[in-house]
Amino acid sequence: MKNIRFYKILPVVVLLLGFLGCTNLEEDILDESLTGTGQAELVSGSIAPVYGLLRQGVWLHTANFGLQEVASDEGILPYRGGTDWYDGGKFIAIHQHLMTPSNSLVGDTWTNITLTLSRAVIAAERLKLEAEKGNTGAQEAYNEMVAMKAYLNMMALDNWGIVFKKELSSERSEILRKQEAIDYIESELLSVVDLIKKDRDPGRLNQNAVRALLARLYLNAAVYRDPYGTPAFSKGDMDKVIQYTSSIIAEPYSLAPEYFDLFSDNNHVNPELIFALDQRGVLETEHQRWAYWPISGDQIPRPEFPNTRGTDAVAATPDFYQTWVDAYGNVDPADADARFFKKNTIIPEELKDLTGVTPLNDAEHYYCIDATKFEMDRGILRGIIWGPRKDGGGNILTCSDGKVRIYPVINRRTSGANLTYVNHTRNVDFTGPGSLHNTGYRFSKYQFSHTAPNCCSYSSVDLVLIRLGEIYLMRAEAKLRNGDNAGALADVNTLRTSRKARPDQTPDALKSISLDILFRESGFELYWEAFRRNYQIRFGKYEGSWTGKTDTDVNKRLFPIPQRAVDGASSEEGFLIQNQGY
Repeated sequence: MKNIRFYKILPVVVLLLGFLGCTNLEEDILDESLTGTGQAELVSGSIAPVYGLLRQGVWLHTANFGLQEVASDEGILPYRGGTDWYDGGKFIAIHQHLMTPSNSLVGDTWTNITLTLSRAVIAAERLKLEAEKGNTGAQEAYNEMVAMKAYLNMMALDNWGIVFKKELSSERSEILRKQEAIDYIESELLSVVDLIKKDRDPGRLNQNAVRALLARLYLNAAVYRDPYGTPAFSKGDMDKVIQYTSSIIAEPYSLAPEYFDLFSDNNHVNPELIFALDQRGVLETEHQRWAYWPISGDQIPRPEFPNTRGTDAVAATPDFYQTWVDAYGNVDPADADARFFKKNTIIPEELKDLTGVTPLNDAEHYYCIDATKFEMDRGILRGIIWGPRKDGGGNILTCSDGKVRIYPVINRRTSGANLTYVNHTRNVDFTGPGSLHNTGYRFSKYQFSHTAPNCCSYSSVDLVLIRLGEIYLMRAEAKLRNGDNAGALADVNTLRTSRKARPDQTPDALKSISLDILFRESGFELYWEAFRRNYQIRFGKYEGSWTGKTDTDVNKRLFPIPQRAVDGASSEEGFLIQNQGY
């Protein structure tokens, strides 16, 4: 594995981006798919650390992904059984909107975004110099890094209401807010949208990814201009959303008939993906934390790799689950909507009834399956789950023919001596009973990769960041805000009825559309993809009450700037001002 060394001495402002901490600038490649030789190595060596940090830093479960999920009404992470996931109360505070500038979830997200941004600045600087020498590969990579800076700055704008304007590593960053921030991100994206490569490989930023980022920017512009007020959505912004989303929809992408194929092994070639974190490498630094984080710690998702497990972390709030119930009434959402659930663990009919069956008498209550054929159910998991079981020596129990035994999963984390099964209940909260390890329905959207030797590393499932489903939702919203109800309804119904691999679960077309219905649909389509907080703010739902959260302070739409960053910039008066309300 090669190491990339950056020799430029970084000024205090770049160090500020990394919290003034000890920053090791000898970066592992982090992505062997981007390595090369000669001029190609210079290009790959510039951009690979950026993509690597985006995957291993920004989009970790305990950085930006977790921050977006638990701040919303979608996910909740209590102190599990009084033993797991307290972590100084950072997840609870974020969920309750009682975060402070010392919250480490906010701080870690800031560190990872700004550190990756600083790497993108350095990469763009090096590539521009090389491009000026006639290296066309460097020019293409430079365009990518300009788009990457805009993407990372948009995350900073969304989280903290600020943007770092910086072209050279030797320069001091300029802090921009509101319209100035929008203008800068817009100018960066527009400068490359017609120049960046047009291929459709989702593992690299390309033209359609830039178009999607422009659409996101215009869709959220009203919020960014006035983060604490009532957004004033302009027709001009919405027209641009429609323009860029329509240009993507006209491209040869297509909506996946099987919704969960989008989040499974080999999804890199799925024709719905526009931009994703490429995890087809062989470094064992690829991760499946989006898969294992919410799953029961007693579950063994890949019996061929007995160390795979879940962690009993985030659960779906009862409030988010209720949106599905409200939408489908007397029909179970698992029967009504292919996005809610896919049955993969097929339990024989004679084993389904667990009346009188307990972990104390169920030694023969199992069925057999090839280890590589076992698949967890996907979607939102409810009730008793089934999976492999280990003997007292930690070995997977097998049948006489070598196949794996599949039992109801025993709840060893919470039930103590009086063993019970893992039974995911609807109710989950911050009380003692509500925070036991089994409480809460669980997100099982991402497949546990067949390449994973343990709970969290070496996944071949790309982490999806932009896909065609989101594009249809953005266009529908822009049309609706422009008064085109028919156009909005058509887009939403195109999306709903496209998931037709399991026809009995394909959602019916809607008969009408409104902002509330569209908001609900965004939750059904985009759950567990870190969109919910953004949508709640834009749709005026973020000051509402949900499980464990009653705070209504509009200041909490933005996270606090970490105190150590403010303190680190204190010698530059007025440079980094704390967000209001903190």
